[in-house]
Amino acid sequence: MSLEELHLNLRNLTPEDYPQLKRLMDAVYNDIGGAWSKLTIDKLIGEFADGQIIIEDDGKIVGVALTVLVDYDRFSNPHKYDELIGHREIILNDANGDALYGLDVLIDPAYRGYRLGRRLYEARKDLCRSMNLRAILAGGRIPNYHQHADEMPPAEYIDRVARKEFYDPILSFQLANDFLVKRLLTKYLPEDEKSMGYATLLEWNNILYEPASRIIETRRTQVRVGAVQWQMREFDSVEAVLQQVEFYVDAISDYQSDFAVFPELFNTPLMGLTDQTDQVAAIHFLAGFTERFKTEISRMAISYNINIVAGSMVELGEDGKLYNVAYLCHRDGEIDRQAKLHITPQERRDWVVEGGDELQVFETDAGRVGMLICYDVEFPELPRLLAEQDMDILIVPFWTDTKNSYLRVRHCAQARAIENECYVVVCGSVGNVPSIENLDIQYAQSSVFSPSDFAFPHDAVLSETTPNTEMVMFSDLDLTKLKLVRSEGAVTNLKDRRLDLFDLRLRDWSWKSGARQEET
Repeated sequence: MSLEELHLNLRNLTPEDYPQLKRLMDAVYNDIGGAWSKLTIDKLIGEFADGQIIIEDDGKIVGVALTVLVDYDRFSNPHKYDELIGHREIILNDANGDALYGLDVLIDPAYRGYRLGRRLYEARKDLCRSMNLRAILAGGRIPNYHQHADEMPPAEYIDRVARKEFYDPILSFQLANDFLVKRLLTKYLPEDEKSMGYATLLEWNNILYEPASRIIETRRTQVRVGAVQWQMREFDSVEAVLQQVEFYVDAISDYQSDFAVFPELFNTPLMGLTDQTDQVAAIHFLAGFTERFKTEISRMAISYNINIVAGSMVELGEDGKLYNVAYLCHRDGEIDRQAKLHITPQERRDWVVEGGDELQVFETDAGRVGMLICYDVEFPELPRLLAEQDMDILIVPFWTDTKNSYLRVRHCAQARAIENECYVVVCGSVGNVPSIENLDIQYAQSSVFSPSDFAFPHDAVLSETTPNTEMVMFSDLDLTKLKLVRSEGAVTNLKDRRLDLFDLRLRDWSWKSGARQEET
């Protein structure tokens, strides 16, 4: 077939292309397992469609390049192919990555000699430039090495291929396309018998790459959290409650904290200022103060340069219904909200509170934060949905009356930290207020939980307060440790999920994450 007879078209891969792709992968990779599953390919397309490129000739797929986004600092160092793959070959794409990683380039054997591989590599380079990414990385097989393994170590073989004394179909091609060998990888793909398990870590540098400008409000990797174990007491005015809140915000900010956290419904003692014989009327009375609390606490966040999780407060919605809502007052003046989704029998019975219907991850200058109020943390689906959107810290304002109630929250929160490989901050209130209905007794031991692995405390508890005592708890959270435990922990819970057997999705309403909104 002459070049003039070809009718080539370069485009992105689609799910409908899978049957053709499978035939091509089975033909090219019959020695190392053949085609990837349709689930794997569909996930790749869904998470990074621009990185999956094909060449077709009159509608027939004759060349494919599969690519993901990765963190350059992580994958420009020694690693194994398995670190890119979750259970059942679910490829891990880092949406915040600053480099491309070449997973595969395949050319139909009948179309070799037409420089289709070069076209795919050039398309990858164009993508790297257009996305302003730092580099393209790849783990390259050396399939002819087995012919020389008895004569020389792999490093010498690579050197001699580079000097063109030997020919290797993959390495020679990559070197000809301006890739440089960065290092030798051992046990990269153990089942690759022709390469004897070895591979080269190759890199193409984007000389047009411009690092993102560093600004003062850059996202941090070391985060300090201060949580208030709040004493429930009688207050004679809104001003008295706000004065107590500002005292704690001032104190926590003095310790250069990034977050100040308050408990669930911390301002309920203000119900003591009205007739409590009708609890529904009393809780509506309390809701009348919420807008002022939001405004004043937001002012404190700006003034003291700290992000404040204003516990939760009762909010009267536009629909006339009451909601239990947590507020995140950013230090730049923005205010985010997260309603409690699961309502306890007491809230429903005594106050007629309704559950919300939105779940959000909030982007802050100190990590990606989720908020779940008390009872919500006892439902593992919610934190898992947040974890799928790269949540770093889960903050749980709670309000429990007895130790067994508290332990339900605590043990579930610890499980959420382990199964979602994130930090979990639980913050509650203490004290006895017999004069106010439903505030008779409180029990709390505010804590910060971590994943359970070698990089963290042996009991997976970073910090905790003295039970039932008013105090402030501080804890430093290292977000870089989360990246490590997710990629190479003793176990990798998120990575090893059997997504070929199950998935998790929201039903009939929209997922919101920061400014993004997607239909599910």
